[in-house]
Amino acid sequence: MIVKMTMQFSILGSSSSGNSAVLITEKCKVLIDAGFSCKQLCIKLEERGIDPQEIDAIFITHEHSDHTSGLSTFAKKFNPKVFANILTAKALQPKLKNKPDWHFFNSGASFEFSDIKVETFSIPHDAHDPVCYKFTSGTGEDLFSPIRSVAWMTDLGFAPRIMAQHVQNVDVLVVEANYDNQMLENDPRRPWSLKQRISGRHGHLSNTAACEFLDSVPNPNWKKVFLAHLSSDCNSLQAVEKTFSALRERCSFDIHTIEAGGGSSLVAV
Repeated sequence: MIVKMTMQFSILGSSSSGNSAVLITEKCKVLIDAGFSCKQLCIKLEERGIDPQEIDAIFITHEHSDHTSGLSTFAKKFNPKVFANILTAKALQPKLKNKPDWHFFNSGASFEFSDIKVETFSIPHDAHDPVCYKFTSGTGEDLFSPIRSVAWMTDLGFAPRIMAQHVQNVDVLVVEANYDNQMLENDPRRPWSLKQRISGRHGHLSNTAACEFLDSVPNPNWKKVFLAHLSSDCNSLQAVEKTFSALRERCSFDIHTIEAGGGSSLVAV
């Protein structure tokens, strides 16, 4: 008997320069953030066999340009629904050339879009009202509609304990591993004030903090964990591997590192 997958997922790209992912269910195709130009988003989607015109919605985590730079043009060209909380939309709209088809929610709210249950959670970052998303699809009534879920958890200065409960049972977790502590400290191009912002409680998650968070979650359901949003200057695959090597050896889930500027193939969740 063939089990029908309810979800497919791919990170189109993730780094300090641009972030976006695509999620496919039986009834819809959505983007999580749109941090590349419209042209690049189209190329990345087409490389995965997806027609950009088929994108039904975009879910925005926060207003920073590495998550929204392609939103204005992509929204004008293809007219997807654009989901964001009100503070994020208010911060973002003046920077856009066009007005997207906004659909607002309150942070912490849960709602449905097509065959997806969307849960939102506030996270600590230096934006107006940044959120983490959890997407769940499938009824679980039989083998042909298994329940599958993905959580997107990037751009946070620290991982609140409550986040462990929110993401403990997802099948796929995307979590930030932005910088290596030593590489950030030694970086000659960033002034002290910027280093403090990055490493502060409303900045970004370090390799060490990300590893400690993953290790602190009891009996997670994760099948795959993607380490994302790596800094091209203050992180490296070697630094990530060094930090996560012990966890990799004993954990029950696969850990995949998204190199700065890279992405992942389209996989069944």
